Amino acid sequence: MLIDTSVWVDLLRGTAAEALQHEVAALMRAGTAAWCGMVRLELWARVRDARERKQLRHLDGALVDLSIDDSQWKAAVQVADRGRAAGISAPSSDLLIFACASAHKARILHNDRHFEALLGLNAT
Repeated sequence: MLIDTSVWVDLLRGTAAEALQHEVAALMRAGTAAWCGMVRLELWARVRDARERKQLRHLDGALVDLSIDDSQWKAAVQVADRGRAAGISAPSSDLLIFACASAHKARILHNDRHFEALLGLNAT
Protein backbone atom coordinates (compact mmCIF):
# COMPACT_ATOMS: atom_id res chain seq x y z
CA MET A 1 0.00 0.00 0.00
CA LEU A 2 1.50 3.32 -1.09
CA ILE A 3 0.85 5.81 1.71
CA ASP A 4 0.42 9.31 0.34
CA THR A 5 1.86 12.51 1.72
CA SER A 6 -1.61 13.59 2.87
CA VAL A 7 -1.69 10.68 5.34
CA TRP A 8 1.91 11.06 6.51
CA VAL A 9 1.43 14.77 7.25
CA ASP A 10 -1.54 13.98 9.49
CA LEU A 11 0.40 11.18 11.20
CA LEU A 12 3.59 13.18 11.71
CA ARG A 13 1.68 16.15 13.10
CA GLY A 14 -0.50 14.05 15.40
CA THR A 15 -3.79 14.96 13.69
CA ALA A 16 -4.60 11.58 12.13
CA ALA A 17 -7.72 9.73 13.22
CA GLU A 18 -7.08 6.79 15.52
CA ALA A 19 -8.33 4.30 12.91
CA LEU A 20 -5.84 5.67 10.39
CA GLN A 21 -3.02 5.42 12.93
CA HIS A 22 -3.87 1.76 13.52
CA GLU A 23 -4.12 1.03 9.79
CA VAL A 24 -0.69 2.50 9.06
CA ALA A 25 0.84 0.76 12.08
CA ALA A 26 -0.57 -2.58 10.84
CA LEU A 27 0.83 -1.97 7.35
CA MET A 28 4.24 -1.17 8.82
CA ARG A 29 4.21 -4.29 11.00
CA ALA A 30 3.29 -6.37 7.94
CA GLY A 31 6.09 -4.78 5.90
CA THR A 32 3.63 -3.57 3.26
CA ALA A 33 3.69 0.17 3.98
CA ALA A 34 5.26 1.92 1.00
CA TRP A 35 6.12 5.31 -0.37
CA CYS A 36 7.88 6.60 -3.45
CA GLY A 37 10.44 9.30 -4.13
CA MET A 38 7.76 11.94 -4.74
CA VAL A 39 6.11 11.31 -1.36
CA ARG A 40 9.53 11.38 0.32
CA LEU A 41 10.37 14.70 -1.35
CA GLU A 42 7.04 16.27 -0.42
CA LEU A 43 7.53 15.26 3.21
CA TRP A 44 11.12 16.47 3.45
CA ALA A 45 10.06 19.78 1.90
CA ARG A 46 7.54 20.24 4.76
CA VAL A 47 9.76 19.31 7.72
CA ARG A 48 9.25 21.77 10.54
CA ASP A 49 11.57 20.61 13.30
CA ALA A 50 14.10 18.07 14.58
CA ARG A 51 11.35 15.70 15.75
CA GLU A 52 9.88 15.46 12.24
CA ARG A 53 13.38 15.00 10.75
CA LYS A 54 13.95 12.09 13.12
CA GLN A 55 10.61 10.53 12.17
CA LEU A 56 11.40 10.82 8.45
CA ARG A 57 14.81 9.25 8.92
CA HIS A 58 13.08 6.33 10.62
CA LEU A 59 10.62 6.01 7.73
CA ASP A 60 13.53 5.93 5.27
CA GLY A 61 14.54 2.57 6.66
CA ALA A 62 11.11 1.22 7.50
CA LEU A 63 9.09 1.66 4.30
CA VAL A 64 9.07 -0.18 1.00
CA ASP A 65 10.35 2.22 -1.66
CA LEU A 66 8.38 1.96 -4.91
CA SER A 67 10.67 3.04 -7.72
CA ILE A 68 9.75 5.64 -10.30
CA ASP A 69 11.20 5.25 -13.78
CA ASP A 70 10.62 6.81 -17.19
CA SER A 71 7.52 4.70 -17.78
CA GLN A 72 5.83 6.20 -14.71
CA TRP A 73 6.71 9.72 -15.83
CA LYS A 74 5.15 8.96 -19.23
CA ALA A 75 2.10 7.42 -17.57
CA ALA A 76 1.71 10.53 -15.38
CA VAL A 77 1.67 12.68 -18.53
CA GLN A 78 -0.99 10.43 -20.05
CA VAL A 79 -3.11 10.57 -16.91
CA ALA A 80 -2.76 14.36 -16.86
CA ASP A 81 -3.92 14.54 -20.46
CA ARG A 82 -6.87 12.21 -19.89
CA GLY A 83 -7.78 14.08 -16.73
CA ARG A 84 -7.74 17.49 -18.35
CA ALA A 85 -9.87 16.16 -21.20
CA ALA A 86 -12.36 14.97 -18.57
CA GLY A 87 -12.23 18.28 -16.67
CA ILE A 88 -10.04 16.90 -13.87
CA SER A 89 -7.01 18.82 -12.70
CA ALA A 90 -4.52 17.38 -10.22
CA PRO A 91 -1.10 18.53 -9.00
CA SER A 92 1.88 17.08 -10.85
CA SER A 93 3.03 15.33 -7.70
CA ASP A 94 -0.29 13.49 -7.36
CA LEU A 95 -0.17 12.47 -11.02
CA LEU A 96 3.27 10.95 -10.52
CA ILE A 97 2.31 9.22 -7.27
CA PHE A 98 -0.80 7.83 -8.96
CA ALA A 99 1.23 6.57 -11.94
CA CYS A 100 3.78 4.98 -9.60
CA ALA A 101 1.10 3.19 -7.59
CA SER A 102 -0.59 2.00 -10.78
CA ALA A 103 2.68 0.63 -12.19
CA HIS A 104 3.37 -1.28 -8.98
CA LYS A 105 -0.26 -2.39 -8.68
CA ALA A 106 -0.41 -0.76 -5.26
CA ARG A 107 -3.44 0.84 -3.68
CA ILE A 108 -3.03 4.38 -2.36
CA LEU A 109 -3.92 5.27 1.22
CA HIS A 110 -4.72 8.98 1.11
CA ASN A 111 -6.73 11.94 2.37
CA ASP A 112 -6.71 13.71 -0.99
CA ARG A 113 -9.70 14.24 -3.28
CA HIS A 114 -7.44 14.31 -6.35
CA PHE A 115 -6.79 10.57 -6.06
CA GLU A 116 -10.50 9.79 -6.02
CA ALA A 117 -10.91 11.75 -9.25
CA LEU A 118 -7.92 9.99 -10.83
CA LEU A 119 -9.25 6.60 -9.78
CA GLY A 120 -12.49 7.53 -11.53
CA LEU A 121 -10.51 7.98 -14.76
CA ASN A 122 -9.35 4.38 -14.55
CA ALA A 123 -12.92 3.18 -14.15
CA THR A 124 -14.00 4.79 -17.43
